[in-house]
Amino acid sequence: MNNPLAELTAKIDSAPEAPGKSRPKPIEKSNYIENLLVDIATFWLFVMRFFKEMFQPPFEVNETLKQSYLIGYKSLTLVGITGFIMGLVLTIQTRPTLAEFGAESWLPAMISVSIVREIGPVITALICAGKVGSGIGAELASMRVTEQIDAMEVSGTNPFKYIIVTRVLATTFMLPILTIFNDVISMLGSFAGVNIKGDVSFYLYFSQAFAQLSFTDVFPSLIKTVFFGLSIGLIACFKGYNSNKGTEGVGQAANSSVVVTSLMVFVIDMLAVQITSLFIN
Repeated sequence: MNNPLAELTAKIDSAPEAPGKSRPKPIEKSNYIENLLVDIATFWLFVMRFFKEMFQPPFEVNETLKQSYLIGYKSLTLVGITGFIMGLVLTIQTRPTLAEFGAESWLPAMISVSIVREIGPVITALICAGKVGSGIGAELASMRVTEQIDAMEVSGTNPFKYIIVTRVLATTFMLPILTIFNDVISMLGSFAGVNIKGDVSFYLYFSQAFAQLSFTDVFPSLIKTVFFGLSIGLIACFKGYNSNKGTEGVGQAANSSVVVTSLMVFVIDMLAVQITSLFIN
């Protein structure tokens, strides 16, 4: 006895395709994995070239200072506003819980440790990943599309040293400074939040806040911000420098720079916390 379902399937498979239309092809997982491995290998070579070019003269000091100004100084307003609101909201949300246990006096110490250890570095890195990462990715992709990078190579200028090394160094140097600025502004926001429903002097608040901070709180948090800045600069420059899809690639480079750098911030933070707990606790 014939199977009607099998006969119907055979008829559909043997039916001619409509002109101008083609059946969708299945996604080949092998090509995706192959492209992913190629991207990882290309990025690794990109990183190796960065460290090689970084220690070879000539050194583009003026361009590095310029990029540091654009990345650091131009981000102070955004980082400062975000830090102040973060400290204010964190204090207002935490105070009722501590008040229930009669531990309201521990609020300055808890806020300072939370901000310095974790919240300040991560929030600052995410802000830079969105603002700086997308900007670098789009800028370098547009330079690739308009053949400015090719023109630099033809004129005898090393575009990798002038474009890549300077921007990666600028993000690496500026992110710890922005993190310190964010921590200070966040503490001021926390001080304002404490005084909304209380009356705490400036000296008393900050003496209690800094009394619980130690070298093991500050140093690891600053070290991981260096790696945050390095990863943001390398990934954003890699995405923009290797963009090759015309004007469409500019948007893709900016978008992928933000996504990948934000993800790497959390990965590096997780590794930093694990390493710190091994050596300190």
